[in-house]
Amino acid sequence: MAETKRKPNPIDVHVGSRVRLRRTMQGMSQEKLGEHLGITFQQIQKYEKGANRIGASRLQQISTILSTPISFFFEGAPDPQGHATAGLAEAASTNYVVDFLSSSEGLQLNKAFVRVKDPKVRRKLVELIKTLAATSESDT
Repeated sequence: MAETKRKPNPIDVHVGSRVRLRRTMQGMSQEKLGEHLGITFQQIQKYEKGANRIGASRLQQISTILSTPISFFFEGAPDPQGHATAGLAEAASTNYVVDFLSSSEGLQLNKAFVRVKDPKVRRKLVELIKTLAATSESDT
């Protein structure tokens, strides 16, 4: 018999990506999360890619370690047909936020922005970003 490569379940991929998002938001490494769980960072990588399914008790541990409710990991999750579920989150409108915070630049920008306490400076930064985005759009 020929061995077929199993395609990860879309829910497992989504939950894993949300674990990665929350872990990076907390500034925690895969190694550190693995230490808390008593597993290797390679196992964390497999969870985050959706290659290995996260069991309920393990997800509960991860939820506690990352200080977030379990529901966080399912926000915007696809239904069995691969469509984002409307009941858990506003998936279409929040996907860009997840994509942004999943990137290294987005996470760095977000962390730096929240450290700016002056509301006037914050507004100016938002206007600067909007101007830069508009300029780069008109260049293409």
